[in-house]
Amino acid sequence: MGRAGAAAMIPGLALLWAVGVGGVAPSPPRLRLSFQELQAWHGLQTFSLERTCCYEALLVDEERGRLFVGAENHVASLSLDNISKQAKKLAWPAPVEWREECNWAGKDIGTECMNFVKLLHAYNHTHLLACGTGAFHPTCAFVEVGHWPEGRSYTQGWQQTSWAETLPSFEAWANVQVSEQSHTTPAGSMTAVEAAPAMGRLLVSRVGQICRNDVGGQRSLVNKWTTFLKARLVCSVPGVEGDTHFDQLRPFPAEDVFLLSSRDHRTSLLYAVFSTSSSIFQGSAVCVYSMNDVRRAFLGPFAHKEGPMHQWVSYQGRVPYPRPGMCPSKTFGTFSSTKDFPDDVIHFARNHPLMYNSVLPIGGRPLFLQVGANYTFTQIAADRVAAADGHYDVLFIGTDAGTVLKVISVPKGSRPSAEGLLLEELHVFEDSSAVTSMQISSKRHQLYVASRRAVAQIALHRCTAHGRACAECCLARDPYCAWDGVACTRFQPSTKRRFRRQDVRNGNPSTLCSGDFSRPALLEHKVFGVEGSSAFLECEPRSLQAHVEWTFQRAGVTAHTQVLAEERTERTARGLLLRRLRRRDSGVYLCAAVEQGFSQPLRRLSLHVLSATQAERLARAEEAAPAAPPGPKLWYRDFLQLVEPGGGGSANSLRMCRPQLAQHSLPPESRRNKGRNRRTHAPEPRAERGPRSATHW
Repeated sequence: MGRAGAAAMIPGLALLWAVGVGGVAPSPPRLRLSFQELQAWHGLQTFSLERTCCYEALLVDEERGRLFVGAENHVASLSLDNISKQAKKLAWPAPVEWREECNWAGKDIGTECMNFVKLLHAYNHTHLLACGTGAFHPTCAFVEVGHWPEGRSYTQGWQQTSWAETLPSFEAWANVQVSEQSHTTPAGSMTAVEAAPAMGRLLVSRVGQICRNDVGGQRSLVNKWTTFLKARLVCSVPGVEGDTHFDQLRPFPAEDVFLLSSRDHRTSLLYAVFSTSSSIFQGSAVCVYSMNDVRRAFLGPFAHKEGPMHQWVSYQGRVPYPRPGMCPSKTFGTFSSTKDFPDDVIHFARNHPLMYNSVLPIGGRPLFLQVGANYTFTQIAADRVAAADGHYDVLFIGTDAGTVLKVISVPKGSRPSAEGLLLEELHVFEDSSAVTSMQISSKRHQLYVASRRAVAQIALHRCTAHGRACAECCLARDPYCAWDGVACTRFQPSTKRRFRRQDVRNGNPSTLCSGDFSRPALLEHKVFGVEGSSAFLECEPRSLQAHVEWTFQRAGVTAHTQVLAEERTERTARGLLLRRLRRRDSGVYLCAAVEQGFSQPLRRLSLHVLSATQAERLARAEEAAPAAPPGPKLWYRDFLQLVEPGGGGSANSLRMCRPQLAQHSLPPESRRNKGRNRRTHAPEPRAERGPRSATHW
């Protein structure tokens, strides 16, 4: 499953993706992990070369267990198991004369006049096809992958060919699907004739097809494509006042299109990321297309300009034989080469390269979109995963902020309608460099991500990060993970253990996790505040998609009441703020996280509001007390006598708040554990911090 197999979806054709010149809050992820968290707890690995940038081409070789990386003046070979080990590299700089010519043209010789490797393709079992900019002299070369002696340079191992003799030139293009049998020649520049000024659309996206054995015409279209056809790609959100279009694919060589293959070529899916071209409305979207719909568009009517206004209409005249776009073949026809095509076929193909019907996304709208986010989608890769309740497509979307979004496609209602659910947001690069390329190793369950500064490796799943309870694992809706009765672990389709629990489609743990006793009982934490001041009750759910509900039980009362937003209470992302405390605010506060209609308790906090007299009395007693020798202090028993007369016995279970020790005085183990994330590790019982306006004892 990958881009190189796209040409096989339409027999005899290679696919070309091209760009024609012509107030909603973003969805939060369920889990957000920083670069430091991924590196410390989830096995993030990185790789970079000294004084080298621009890692823009990745190629996974599962058989050899290698990841090939194209960068500035280099092609590197890394281990798929750990990219930071067993790295090999080949130098491929641009010739000195090319760099000097580039400099004479006004380019910076230190940053622009380099050979930036943009394309890596498995040509056969022994060689790769690599293409680079060559200091503004585009060039391609074959590299032998079986033998990589350290320090070997391009002068010893590269067979130089011309880029112009390998790939055609376009004014704008987004993605080229190269197959082993592709054969192309220069075709000159092309302009998107479907851009409609009357509609106010200067930019459209399109998909094109070309026969791999197209060698041009005999008398017309000599050394130019004769089978090239194109159809518009539509990715828009329907609206009452018109559609909102996501119409911009990223420029070549960004891999913003991914072909997810299947055994039946007709059911293969194309995933593409788009952005808006508007300077007012900012957003990105993922649309998914059926290869059957793409094929149907190219077998449909041709577009034709007609009338005084030159409007695009469906061509109703005679279409010559063989139909333009058909590939020459001795097996199914009398034409063995495009040079044998009749003149009327070549003439028609020259004047009618555009199809009238557009390719619409499955469901008629984007699968997933983000509006108002501080990033734009740049890359996409997909993996089809077998789960307990079916197969699911998991999308990994790279952004220009150095993050990777993990999105799952879940059926919505009746098929083929689906929706994208944002599971994770991973900060895989410390410097937030834009993601330039992504590849998946399905065999090793690894994702490889490239940016301008480095290459990163991260696992496709982080099951332990979802939580330590059955409900948390089921609510995650991660097809890679399931609850095994003890922990949230990787799901194995072949496993026969019946107690593995997983509900990707609905994410409902009510039935799957009934009777689960894996979650420990909630401990009651004591929090103290002073009358008239403020108190903060901390409660932060693991999931960013959950909302918190607070209930209150006053001392001596059995009924629970919901804590509503009012003048004195304010809910924050990390807890509940109570202002101007009163004595009647004393009681037990229960914090529960609600997600997918399922509620699970998180914290139980017992708030004790002291009067100003009690607080002052205790402060004077503390000041008058003689200095105690080092060791455990039992002075807090006096404090509890103020709150619970006669209840000093509970003091043994209470840990009072004390000023934090300086960082240098902490033992090494404490310093290492101090930065553990609250969302990825269950909190340990600890004393609650008092209000900022209160005195700490």
